[in-house]
Amino acid sequence: MKTILLIMRNFRVFMLIAMLVPVGLAGNANGQTFTSLHSFTGGSTDGAFPEAGLVQGTDGNFYGTTAGFANLGSVSFGATTGTIYRITSNGTFTNLYSFTGGSDGGNPQAALIQGFDGNFYGTTAGFANLGSASFNSSTGTVFRISSSGFFTNLYSFTGSYGTSDGANPHAALVQGTDSNFYGTTWAGGSNGVGTVFRISSNGNLTNLYSFTGGSDGNTPQAGLVQGFDGSFYGTTVYGGDFGGGNVYRITSLGIPTNLYSFTFGSDGYYPQAGLVQGSNSNFYGTILNGGDAGWGTVFWISSSGTLSTIYPFTGGNDGGAPDAGLIRGSDGSFYGTTLYGGAYGSGTVFGITSSGVFTNLYSFTGGSDGGFPQAALVQGRDGNFYGTTVYGGLYGSGTVFKVAANIGPLQFNSILRVGNDIRLSWQWPWSGVTQLQRSSGDAAGNYTNSWTNIAPVVSVGPYTNFTDIGAAGNHSRFYRVRMTPITP
Repeated sequence: MKTILLIMRNFRVFMLIAMLVPVGLAGNANGQTFTSLHSFTGGSTDGAFPEAGLVQGTDGNFYGTTAGFANLGSVSFGATTGTIYRITSNGTFTNLYSFTGGSDGGNPQAALIQGFDGNFYGTTAGFANLGSASFNSSTGTVFRISSSGFFTNLYSFTGSYGTSDGANPHAALVQGTDSNFYGTTWAGGSNGVGTVFRISSNGNLTNLYSFTGGSDGNTPQAGLVQGFDGSFYGTTVYGGDFGGGNVYRITSLGIPTNLYSFTFGSDGYYPQAGLVQGSNSNFYGTILNGGDAGWGTVFWISSSGTLSTIYPFTGGNDGGAPDAGLIRGSDGSFYGTTLYGGAYGSGTVFGITSSGVFTNLYSFTGGSDGGFPQAALVQGRDGNFYGTTVYGGLYGSGTVFKVAANIGPLQFNSILRVGNDIRLSWQWPWSGVTQLQRSSGDAAGNYTNSWTNIAPVVSVGPYTNFTDIGAAGNHSRFYRVRMTPITP
């Protein structure tokens, strides 16, 4: 348990912070901070080649998918058409569902999301993208699955050229504030180069937009993020004004705007991953190719289309070719993975600040720890980062891993008197149960160690706010927050 004491004396603030966590990004470590939680066997019991990342459910467990076979041009291996699994933070693994490659779809390449109703929703790409090889005649699905493994196919894409619903969704869904789910298809649509769609939780699908392959973009590999303004933002791999892909905005009514077209210059080209919005309202993302050294970049872009590259990968110890998007950590920094590079050439886990300060957190060896991560990370409620590698592990079929985080102290951010009320704001990087307590003092600012519980609050991190009504009438006021992190 951590305790933070805030002393308000004549409305001046004094802080005592005890038992601090060391500040900053976790160190560049290939040892104590890394744990391999599961090595996929490649069989029907657990699947193989997880191309997607994880989502933490409200039950504290993590849920993910395996693609079932490798995306390696004309080379194919892997015995299944994909699975859906659950794994605990200590590595206890359960296979919830094995795809048949029939009407239920197959080859899920995207992460799951947990809907407002507690169920998980996802997509299947419907085929392995293996050049001339084909494993599955479907063109993709949208599905729902409960935490106990009850599976429902919500929608099967028709996929034929010129049909408006699209084909082969490669990306995760996002649930909008209207409770509908929004997503993209890699192919199909009126022009055969992908769509943006909306689908309800009972499977009613609406095509919002069919890409033309021109300045609006071509072939969206990534999903969407809903911005603070209510619109959705995403990327396309190809198209745009120069053919190198673009960043676009689309409203819930399907009105698109091309925000930025990649030029094949220092800004990179062919974005594979989606975006994440920072606290400053800008969106942050990665580029797989190009940049100053040719190994991709990290960039930010404003909602009006101003883009800036904040870090060009070198392909060395820092990694190269980030195939996945970023997540925003509880400390405000961003975290991600690279497909290649690092100390052993098998990819990295990294952290980066909004100003471009970069830290290599872990370099994969390609051995039992895994290698070549293609998916985004997720930060668990214990503060640690969880992810997957497509290859490596004990059986060469990929892994689930954990990288320990060591970020952010417990701290008060502000205290403000508004009339006779006191408004408090404190920061704690991880979710936990907050107990706010107070003690009164005399005119000299003395207080006894007698604390009164004000309000228990479940903090979801990183910020918690509370208003103490009528508290400013005393000569002095003392506050402390006691927090116990939630561990799954």
